[in-house]
Amino acid sequence: MDLRLNMSKLDSLTSWHSNWSELRVAIFGLGVSGFSVADTLAELGCRVLVVADKAEAEYLDLLEVLGVEVRIGNPFDEDKDSLLEFSPDLVVTSPGFRPDSDQILWASQNQLPVWTDIDLAWRLRDKIGKPADWICVTGTNGKTTTVQLTNQILEKAGLRSVACGNIGTPILDCIRDEIGFDVLVVELSSFQLHYLGGIKPFAAALLNLDLDHLDWHGSFDAYRNAKGKVYSNVEAACVFNATDEETLRLVEEADVQEGARAVGFGIGFPGPSNLGYVEDVLVDNAFSPMRKSKVIEALASLEDISKIGVTTKHLLQNIAAAAALARSYGVSAKAVAEGVSTFRLDGHRIEMVLELDGVSWVDDSKATNPHAAEASLNSFESVVWIVGGLLKGVDISALVASVAPKIKAAVVIGIDRSAVLEALSTNAPSVPVIEIGDGEDVMARAVAAASGVASTGDTVLLAPASASMDQFKDYADRGNKFVAAVLKLNGVIDG
Repeated sequence: MDLRLNMSKLDSLTSWHSNWSELRVAIFGLGVSGFSVADTLAELGCRVLVVADKAEAEYLDLLEVLGVEVRIGNPFDEDKDSLLEFSPDLVVTSPGFRPDSDQILWASQNQLPVWTDIDLAWRLRDKIGKPADWICVTGTNGKTTTVQLTNQILEKAGLRSVACGNIGTPILDCIRDEIGFDVLVVELSSFQLHYLGGIKPFAAALLNLDLDHLDWHGSFDAYRNAKGKVYSNVEAACVFNATDEETLRLVEEADVQEGARAVGFGIGFPGPSNLGYVEDVLVDNAFSPMRKSKVIEALASLEDISKIGVTTKHLLQNIAAAAALARSYGVSAKAVAEGVSTFRLDGHRIEMVLELDGVSWVDDSKATNPHAAEASLNSFESVVWIVGGLLKGVDISALVASVAPKIKAAVVIGIDRSAVLEALSTNAPSVPVIEIGDGEDVMARAVAAASGVASTGDTVLLAPASASMDQFKDYADRGNKFVAAVLKLNGVIDG
């Protein structure tokens, strides 16, 4: 295969209205995004071959109708010959495939460009009239909340907006919407950013940066560099965390469009070109028309914010970031206030489950890494901590050391229990530890153990600092099992 011929062919495909019919595309993975890629490329007239470990029967039936060739469940070695015979010009991969996976190594060895659905969507964004502007969000934690709130504020401003990308509706479905959108608020994972080519967002935010997904990226530097790509080619505003110096450094390193501004957010008094908090009010010192006269503009009160859920430092930062992104697009302070006051968090994000007999039970199953767990733990004074799962190559020793004074007891679950137990023993030796072994009803046993040590004034907190796929379907399943066990144990629901 000749990489120069492939790139020449792809360079001409910059629009929905380009001639895609001669393109041959191999798709790796057939989840929600993989299906949307196959469906879109079939509509464009491309020749498509899908290779995947597994797929929903509904997807297979639909692709058969569309005439898309699919190979499911084979070891990749068995698919290589058919892929070579197919002779693709391009690979579009699920972002879950690691750079060192057999599939991506094969693409590299055969000099094939590798895209994700994000790259494809950028080229196809002009299907319906004027292309929507993109506002992109990434970070170790808080992406989904920030994306959803930014979208809600934009909608309150009367704009047709949608949250997409790594959450919600597949981005290609948004591109193909019959009416079209003014703005796409795009959540980007580090996996998507690793593969991402050249897009030009209107604005972008990197919320925070900490250890995560080291098993996938191979090193923190690789993870950091992937996250930093979110700022590339930004048109108007690079939004960074004023309390996280690494996010500012990545703005400074980024190659942006002329005129793009660096805009900080935080929880303290906002300096020039920042958003932050003055007493109990979120204020704008970046986009307010009055800022040159040193008058800052109020956007939302803590009373508005308290309606969202448990008011944590992490939540306040996410709200400030969302407000910064929305304000960069020119929305009013009134729209920000309306968006904040009507917003509600998704489940399993520092969600109060029950308060009974002086004990609070809180579900933060979405805290799948140490950074998120630390933010959660620091929101409470005395914690019985349910921790553990799949650590993804991350050492949680620093987390344990930083939160040790808050931990009354730890209940350890998950496949990587030995690493968690060692971190607790070394960094919090005075904390009582209960280990929950493998087997059925892991969460019910963990909740019962936590109940045995919790007393008035304590918070029993599920903030695992780990992924969930070792013992649960996903973080939502883990959280649901926690909620059910808490309500059953406390007699709120019948067994």
